[in-house]
Amino acid sequence: MPESWVNSAERIGSDLHLDLSGPGSRRAVLIRALRDAVREGRLAPGARLPPYRSLAADLGLARNTVADAYAELVAEGWLTARQGSGTRVAERAAPPERPRRPKPAPGRPATAVHDLRQGTPEAASFPRTAWLSAARRALGAAPDAAFGPGDPRGRIELRRALTDYLARARGVRADPERIVVCSGFAHALRLLSGGSPGAGGGVLRGPFAVESYGLGFHREILEGSGVRTVPLGLDARGARVEELAGQPRVRGVLLTPAHQFPTGGPLHPARRAAVVDWARAGGGLVLEDDYDGEFRYDREPVGALQGLDPERVVHLGSVSKSLSPAVRIGWMVLPEHLVDGVLAAKGEREAWAGVLDQLTLAEFIASGQYDRHVRRMRQRYRRRRDQLVTALAERAPHVTVTGIAAGLHAVLRLPPGTETSVVKAASWQGIALDGLAGFRHPRAAVPAGDGLVIGYATPAEHAYRAALEALLRALLPSDAAS
Repeated sequence: MPESWVNSAERIGSDLHLDLSGPGSRRAVLIRALRDAVREGRLAPGARLPPYRSLAADLGLARNTVADAYAELVAEGWLTARQGSGTRVAERAAPPERPRRPKPAPGRPATAVHDLRQGTPEAASFPRTAWLSAARRALGAAPDAAFGPGDPRGRIELRRALTDYLARARGVRADPERIVVCSGFAHALRLLSGGSPGAGGGVLRGPFAVESYGLGFHREILEGSGVRTVPLGLDARGARVEELAGQPRVRGVLLTPAHQFPTGGPLHPARRAAVVDWARAGGGLVLEDDYDGEFRYDREPVGALQGLDPERVVHLGSVSKSLSPAVRIGWMVLPEHLVDGVLAAKGEREAWAGVLDQLTLAEFIASGQYDRHVRRMRQRYRRRRDQLVTALAERAPHVTVTGIAAGLHAVLRLPPGTETSVVKAASWQGIALDGLAGFRHPRAAVPAGDGLVIGYATPAEHAYRAALEALLRALLPSDAAS
């Protein structure tokens, strides 16, 4: 007998899958399937079952077969039947407890309970009420055309809102026709490099220079598309863009100029001008990853590099740090001569960012809610960073925080030769975090030293103090921590 679905949702709350295969009579098979549904929790205690006539029709069984099965299960105590109340799952027929997760074996690190990895905003801070209100307003105002085939550039409402916001908050020079909406920075990089599945060739030509420390999967996207990456050194002034002069074959460079990731410094003004001059002189291209440009705590954020030359700099941003990575929306502000090539790579039926989220984000920005949310999170993250810096100065002075007061992470510089042991000690304290060495380009000439990349934005507000205490224990020598 084949597997079947019970679809009397008004009785049991949702569709119910019953496995009616296996040996035995139809009555016996149905009894076994209903017992299994109760044991596994798919039929909860107190749930009302369909009348036997309805279930018989759903399953293609005789009414007497289902009635007899119900009666047997009532007699066994799995079900109860009362006049006027119908047939229900017995309250005592609760499913067994889930198997407990085994304790870690002696000598093994504890399971991570504190997440201090970089790159993720506090999930609990997502502005659900304001987002829902924006979604309702956006849907109410949306034209019918919004629910048909879309523009590969993205919804015009969002592109207009981004044009105004980026000009005001980041100093970006753009118009809606030069913005292409995508589903995040990685998607933008794939479109530019031709690495999207099924897409045509991208607009990037290699080799391409990248900072010697950065996200490895960004390098993998480029190299997976045939764009070889060349590391640029880093120092206190940011990426050493003067090294581009010694790389005549390099056609472009990927930078994080507002807040170098992960080491934390901004690109020096002289180097900002120099990299734009390099691009102009040789027809090169600069990709500006503005991943957390809104979050500067000690002064007003530095304006976008794109403002120096919109025809030589591609400005790339998203809401993954400011709102949530679950809102899969990013954008490219493109030089005019690249727009057609990017749209060709994107295609007419590419898996675009959802239109409903685009409309909602447009309304969220236009209504001022986005600015209010960023200001609120800027205050929260600044307070967390200050707590981290103060605690280290008081209790672990051998560890220093480097980089500017900005973003969602901080780099903790460690004594030479201690990074591996500290990362291991953190795992023993139940902390998930990243060592600085994991971000190094495999062909980087000079290591940046030992350190940790601490994502202070990731924990929930109520959990941050405990995470900070665990981190301090991991940073202290074993005799001091005991």
